[in-house]
Amino acid sequence: MLGMSWAHVLLAPYTKVEESFNLHATHDVLVYGIKPTALANYDHFVFPGAVPRTFIGSILLAWLSTPVIWLAKAQGLATSKFDLVRPSFIFHCLSNRPTVRLVLATVNALGLCLIHRAVSRRFGRLAALYFILFTLSQFHIPFWMGRTLPNMFALFPVNVSTYLILDGSPASLRPSSKRVQIALSLLTFTAVVFRAEVALYLGPLALQALFLRWITFTGLFKVGLVSGLLSVALTTTVDSYFWRQLVWPEFSGIYFNVVLGKSSEWGVDPPFVYFTRHLPRMAMSCAGLLVVSLRDWRLRRLLLPPLCFMGIISALGHKEWRFIVYVVPIVNVAAAVSSKWMAGLAKNRLAGKILYAGTFGLVLLQAAMTYTHTVASIANYPGGEALKIFNDKYTGSTVPPHVHISNLAAQTGASLFLQEHEKWIYNKTENISMADLFASQTFTHLIAEPVSKVPKSWMVADTVEAFDGWRWRRHAVTDLTQLWDVVRMSKSTHLLIMKRT
Repeated sequence: MLGMSWAHVLLAPYTKVEESFNLHATHDVLVYGIKPTALANYDHFVFPGAVPRTFIGSILLAWLSTPVIWLAKAQGLATSKFDLVRPSFIFHCLSNRPTVRLVLATVNALGLCLIHRAVSRRFGRLAALYFILFTLSQFHIPFWMGRTLPNMFALFPVNVSTYLILDGSPASLRPSSKRVQIALSLLTFTAVVFRAEVALYLGPLALQALFLRWITFTGLFKVGLVSGLLSVALTTTVDSYFWRQLVWPEFSGIYFNVVLGKSSEWGVDPPFVYFTRHLPRMAMSCAGLLVVSLRDWRLRRLLLPPLCFMGIISALGHKEWRFIVYVVPIVNVAAAVSSKWMAGLAKNRLAGKILYAGTFGLVLLQAAMTYTHTVASIANYPGGEALKIFNDKYTGSTVPPHVHISNLAAQTGASLFLQEHEKWIYNKTENISMADLFASQTFTHLIAEPVSKVPKSWMVADTVEAFDGWRWRRHAVTDLTQLWDVVRMSKSTHLLIMKRT
């Protein structure tokens, strides 16, 4: 699990705009510190976004990364503040891969390992093996678990709560009251601090725990009140300090997106799209095995809260896969137990042999689909690639460059972690036309989208291609020597690196 998550980080090291707040906040905590005088240097005052976001995840991630950074410094592998956020001490040939993403991937891998342990204890080693195979052969969680989306900070505590509810002996009928209390406290903290939609999962789970007498009403009230108040106090205190105003970020997000309805400006989807599109894309074949899972009462109990959560959140018009990503590990558990049952059917019958082979065939099918997604994703960060090329190309320049980074470049990987040279000026000022950029005497270099004509005072120093899609090569089907090349990736130039002549 750890190896797969690290592989995705190292193969696709750059990040996109939706990951930028937590990535840059972690960068600022590591580079500038958290003293009041340091806050003026923080990126969120320059690009604050539509609503405030919590700093708690970024602070924790920075602190967890600190021992790794100390180790790098002790070995002489971190010689500047920029080396502190690059795992060059892990793979010298792989630069500009943020160490903090490897740490986040490790934390989320630990959460999945806990679920694996619970599955092994409750349902047996074969079910645990299927859980690992299904999870590793999927794309979304292994790829995104090392990315600084707020949802990936929320994923770990949600997975720990799943472990606490699920863990037990094969004959266990219910989790202990203490485990239920801890699980509900973790989910309350996660909903208050990281992602408010987790409350829509917490609600059905709390009602289920109450109905099945896992917890008393008094106990549930106390857990909710205490954990809720402490979580609100924590996030309000910490985030008000970093934002320099009284703020509860997740409440601000709910008010902006739900009460004011601003989330609908990003698109409105049909009511059942979580069930018909997003879950099948994330869980792949495991989503199809949910029907088989209904035969086991333990799985029915496990699946009821997340399915209710998906139904409730479907009432919101704007829908994204990451809002329900917490459901995928639970679906994988159900699919793993169902696959164990299918694999245990009589092997002397044709149906049994087909089902046994089919379970492993599903893993191979998922792995093939994940391979195509991963290859496409590697080629889908032109901004990060452009800034890396720029840094390498002009290292040693006698005059420090002043480069303007376009909006597309900033959104596709040109993060603060790639601003390696202290004396260089990396400018991300928005809403400047290309005509004004060309006419300005301030900039020595531009990283921008392709233009029809480059003025004589400028030259194209390099181009950066990125993923456009997959192209079907029909003629390759009839040529046995080219069958491996039936589908080929299509790329085009997305960014230019331009230099003033």
